[in-house]
Amino acid sequence: MSPDFTPVSAAIGGGLIGLAAALLWLALGRIAGISGILGQAIGAATSGAERLWRILFLLGLPLGAWLAVQLGLAGLPSAPPTNLALAVIGGLLVGFGTRLGSGCTSGHGICGLARLSPRSLAATIVFMAGGMASVFVLRHLIGG
Repeated sequence: MSPDFTPVSAAIGGGLIGLAAALLWLALGRIAGISGILGQAIGAATSGAERLWRILFLLGLPLGAWLAVQLGLAGLPSAPPTNLALAVIGGLLVGFGTRLGSGCTSGHGICGLARLSPRSLAATIVFMAGGMASVFVLRHLIGG
């Protein structure tokens, strides 16, 4: 079994993501889609308390990861990408796909599926198929 296979910590992390999404929905009636939260946080039309919760939510992402490492609950990433150009291209494609799909994996895959949204189901299937195809091409066809 691979040392990267960590079902317990993955289940705990997934549960915490679900809990955060549920609390955001219950407390503010907002969907925890990161691309939407980021877009509205930097958008000119958002101000005051609406912008503040979005900025705090976004700051909590790296701060939560840092805290988990400090508490010994998670490890640091193994290494930066060996092909920076490929990583940049991948990031741009993810951003393009997020705009094209009107949301990201957190918005559609976690929150949308929980609301039984057919659009989110379709988007999540496309996300997953794209991820699987990318891994296949990079590992088996290109050999990266």
